[in-house]
Amino acid sequence: MSHPTEPPPEPAAENPTAMGVSNLFEVEEQTPDGGVTSPPPPQPKAPPAAPEPDPDAEPPPQLVWYVLKVQSSREDTIRDALERRVKIQGLGRFFGRIVVPTEKTTEIRNNKKKIVERKSYPGYIMVEMELNEKTWFTVRETPGVGDFVGAHGQPTKMTETEVNQMLGQQTAAEAETPPKVRIDVERGDRVKIKDGPFENFEGTVEEVIEQRGLVKVMLIIFNRPTPVDLEYWQVERI
Repeated sequence: MSHPTEPPPEPAAENPTAMGVSNLFEVEEQTPDGGVTSPPPPQPKAPPAAPEPDPDAEPPPQLVWYVLKVQSSREDTIRDALERRVKIQGLGRFFGRIVVPTEKTTEIRNNKKKIVERKSYPGYIMVEMELNEKTWFTVRETPGVGDFVGAHGQPTKMTETEVNQMLGQQTAAEAETPPKVRIDVERGDRVKIKDGPFENFEGTVEEVIEQRGLVKVMLIIFNRPTPVDLEYWQVERI
């Protein structure tokens, strides 16, 4: 006697709780004693390697002070023209300062004091530069430039003393300092007094005191030689 065939059992519904937890969540690795193993700390990144020096790179220019002979009374114009040529030709790294040294002096004109700014070295300008073929050509081709000051056709570098003296004069001229008094007489000169109580007297210069702007003159007063201190602008050379 045959028995009816039983239908196959239905597959059990998936039970989330019966599934392995590892299928749903990432399980931390445990040590035998029940502890949790932490992931290894991140390793620090190695610093980038320093770039190697370029053997073909040009060394920095060596700037040195030279003196240029230029047309007198055109020093400022020639300096400006040279600065423009340097900029146009892209040679700025080979040049430093281009200076026309000046100083302030006090002069008397029409019996009035006047402060005048004069060139310390008329007909010359000072250039801080590296001398090479390009810079030499740029300087020599600037209108108004004569030549470098030097011996046997070679430009001569300014000494440290000369540079400090030149820059010191330039700094004093630019700063608010008392102008230098220019006295045109020397010891032993015969002079005539042109102003003051001894006007029209004549005498001999005994001493020139530039710091105070005074001239000591020996006059004959009442038939006796008498030294008199006068302002430098009160006397004139005979």
